[in-house]
Amino acid sequence: MERRSFLLGISTLTISQLLFGCSGKKQTQLKVQLLKGSIPGQVVNQFHKGLQQQVELKFAPVKQLEDLFEQLQNWQQKPKANDEQGWRRFIPFRQDRKTPPADLVTLGDYWLKAGIEQKLIQPLPELQANQLKQWSALDEKWKKLVTRNDQGDLDAQGKIWGAPYRWGSTVIVYNRDKLRQLGWTPTDWSDLWRDGLQQRISLLNQPREVIGLVLKKLGKSYNTENIDQVPDLEKELRTLNQQVKFYSSIDYLEPLIIGDTWLAVGWSSDVLPILGRYPQLVAVIPQSGTAIWADLWVRPAGVGTNTLSDRWIDFCWQPNTAKQISLLTKSNSPISTNIAASDIKKPLLSLLQSDRSVLDRSEFLLPLSSSATKQYESLFAKIKV
Repeated sequence: MERRSFLLGISTLTISQLLFGCSGKKQTQLKVQLLKGSIPGQVVNQFHKGLQQQVELKFAPVKQLEDLFEQLQNWQQKPKANDEQGWRRFIPFRQDRKTPPADLVTLGDYWLKAGIEQKLIQPLPELQANQLKQWSALDEKWKKLVTRNDQGDLDAQGKIWGAPYRWGSTVIVYNRDKLRQLGWTPTDWSDLWRDGLQQRISLLNQPREVIGLVLKKLGKSYNTENIDQVPDLEKELRTLNQQVKFYSSIDYLEPLIIGDTWLAVGWSSDVLPILGRYPQLVAVIPQSGTAIWADLWVRPAGVGTNTLSDRWIDFCWQPNTAKQISLLTKSNSPISTNIAASDIKKPLLSLLQSDRSVLDRSEFLLPLSSSATKQYESLFAKIKV
């Protein structure tokens, strides 16, 4: 699943690579490939200052989660048998295009099953053994999310495969100036079907998100397996489709800004950073609950355990660090940070201090069976025709 990264200005890690430590001596290293904009640069700086030893930190931001997943795949690809044969092996100073694996990589929870199934990542035994101080501070739902069997499915008896460090949700964002003439503002998914919005909505081009919000409207779960058995689902989808101007997982905010659409459904990681610049836009979390995403630290397969990587994960979970990550990247934290309302800009308040009851009604997009996945994709393609 695509989720766009976003620019957060000078407060975040925006340079191509952040490097600490330049001594001529061989130093302990920590190499991290992370989603661009998901960790503030000053957080890395504080982590480096707190280390007692001379270390080299290499933090390389990557624009898309999909690119990070592909990098995990590339690291596990075996070189072709004839790669070193023939004239190629006589080229002087030829560099291997395959970069060494990082110690930690950002992975979205939606990609976790594929990462496990394809053996791209390895479990984190230090979390399994409860060796990190802050692990116990995480709510059980986060521990459950990353505890999976070798097929990547949720399993209370499974291994721990990731360390969540921030999260967000799917939200409704609308142009208040345009909706003022309708005399109401949206608060839940059911509002997407209301009069006045025909050809005024953009939705994510994702079967799980679109069908999921309709399931939520019908009182069902985002993770419903057999959607063929849900009464009125196709009928509701077809009615909603008449409201939709276009589907996009990338270019859905620009038309909203210029007034070409009046309402969009999007990911909070895209939406929150622009609210301050465009006061006509308002975002809400649907009252019946929504889809939740999480960014995780994972360890690539074949990489040895690094004490520094453990310290980095634990550092991200310290309350002060978690607060900085949340405020500066405009996201939520899996750690209780006690952020004061006065610390959050008003347009973001309802999103970063979400109602606990709404959060309890929200869901992660969990792995479905292959037959269920085909049902979602087939129905989505069918209603868009």
